[in-house]
Amino acid sequence: MLSFVQSLTKQQKRIIMLSFDSVLLILAVVAALALRGLPAGFAESLFSYLSILPYLLLVGAGASIWLGVCSIQLNAYETAAVGATAILSAILATTSFLTSWVLGPDYPFGLHVILGAFFFSFVVISRALLLQVVLMIYRKGPTRCRVLIYGAGTTGTQLVSALRGHEQIEPIAFVDDNVALQGLRVAKLPVYSPMRVAELVAEKQIDRVLLAVPSLSVPKQAQIARRLEKMRLEVQTLPSFAQLIGEEALVDKLAPVAPRRFLNRDEVTHANDHGAAYSGKVVFVSGAGGSIGSEISRQVLEQRPTKLVLFELSELALYNTDMEMRQLAEGSGIEVVSVLGSVTDSRQLRKVLSQHKVNVILHAAAYKHVPLVEANPLSGLVNNVLGTQALAEQAARAGVERFILISTDKAVRPTNIMGGSKRLAELVLQDMARKYGGPDGVIFSMVRFGNVLGSSGSVVPLFQEQLSRGGPLTVTDRGVARYFMTVEEAVQLVLQAGAQADGGEVFVLDMGKPVPILKLARQVIETAGYTVRDEDNPDGDIEIAITGLRPGEKMTEELTLSGTLIGTRHPKIFSTREEGLNEVEIAVVLRDLREAVVANDEELARAVVYRWVEGFEAPEAMRKSS
Repeated sequence: MLSFVQSLTKQQKRIIMLSFDSVLLILAVVAALALRGLPAGFAESLFSYLSILPYLLLVGAGASIWLGVCSIQLNAYETAAVGATAILSAILATTSFLTSWVLGPDYPFGLHVILGAFFFSFVVISRALLLQVVLMIYRKGPTRCRVLIYGAGTTGTQLVSALRGHEQIEPIAFVDDNVALQGLRVAKLPVYSPMRVAELVAEKQIDRVLLAVPSLSVPKQAQIARRLEKMRLEVQTLPSFAQLIGEEALVDKLAPVAPRRFLNRDEVTHANDHGAAYSGKVVFVSGAGGSIGSEISRQVLEQRPTKLVLFELSELALYNTDMEMRQLAEGSGIEVVSVLGSVTDSRQLRKVLSQHKVNVILHAAAYKHVPLVEANPLSGLVNNVLGTQALAEQAARAGVERFILISTDKAVRPTNIMGGSKRLAELVLQDMARKYGGPDGVIFSMVRFGNVLGSSGSVVPLFQEQLSRGGPLTVTDRGVARYFMTVEEAVQLVLQAGAQADGGEVFVLDMGKPVPILKLARQVIETAGYTVRDEDNPDGDIEIAITGLRPGEKMTEELTLSGTLIGTRHPKIFSTREEGLNEVEIAVVLRDLREAVVANDEELARAVVYRWVEGFEAPEAMRKSS
């Protein structure tokens, strides 16, 4: 039966309703004649009326189509539709009166009024009954969606009223946190405790839960939704009335806050006095599609190089950066060249550096996410160490003027492979500075800084994403602290260092005191307009969960191995000289790494890092095996 109802076209439904109303019209004539009790008797009066009936049926069909009565959907048959039916009834009563007056017999006027009243009543009552029949057919069909409404307040009751006539959605019950409502019936539906949701789902075959609690904060709604989704329920959220009429935007309240809001110190600003190092030069940026690389490209464009070469492994990241840089460079005469490739491909690097006659290399290409590199040590070491060696080697052969490596504070006494790989990259570059440096050689230098606020995979975007899902915000340990800087500061440091370098230095930034990650999590929550849920505030919005230190993670980071900082022309930039490995030792490092890669031996690769990186504390198992 359901398939038959669903297969009907609009035209077919209109014909069915016209036929149905014609039958109701005949019944209305019979009822009116029976009720009026004419002197000629019921049978004779009915027989006499048959000459009028065809005209009545014809006018009724035309008027129904004109008024749209036969086209009104059953679930939309409300006040306006009832008014149209009353007009149709009046037209039929008038037609009956005029036709009988012209053609005869001349029936009393009251008969025609009664006929119109009966027809009006029959149509209105039949529409209500037909709606229930159709709903019954749909409810027995396999596509019927049975919903549980979370929230028995005003929004929930209005939602039930709206769904009463829906063909495919059937409200079954409410759940509500308000104990006073539990056990009552609201809008003819029972109200249960949220603790019984799992039981109700099984007992009443619930398919979907509709959250009708717009007064709750977004995080609390997200927490409820996540709990329900774990039961494999489809969850949908109903907007508030204020949102629907436009008084409140239908957007997440959690619009990302600018990362610099969480710096916990004044942002470092300094006049750009490094233009001579980049102005009129051909500048090559590796990892140009990343957070750091793209910002380097922006700031280098401001120094007006003759050409900017964007080098990137990710096609999508390169496309996005290319589009932005071309727009920024429009009308400036600066040529933007985008190259899709890997820093481990020596032949491609040789061709690109030679073809474009590169003067300055800013090397930002690296795998930087600690857990990912820890789980994929060979990929991390190949890209971060061998890739740096390949690019630096080709830079020396091409006669590049300056080469600046983007490093990290995690390279100082590292406890993870990512930090170890960046320290080995520094050692490789120090060796390159000894071999190819000097007054007429390449100036190799490194820039070491802490976490960049807002960069991909960094903690602030992670916290904001967790916040948008209702929390919890995850912190590995209550004592964990990190140095932070903005991406603008980081790039400014890189460019300043590149201009000041003599070769072999490691530049660091005075980034103030390390910021506790727990404090940062609280700031992210409070800046978004919510409260922290903890023992002191059990009714707060967002919880902070302590998950435990991840493999290779340190409680705090350091900036130098020696602890000695040398001032520079920039009041917030310092340099340090650190002992490295000699040429023979670097050759051994690179040879052993390549052997590990060829053999696909992760333990051998890890052993190289543990052996040659100063301050690296190997795991217990590795120390025993060595």
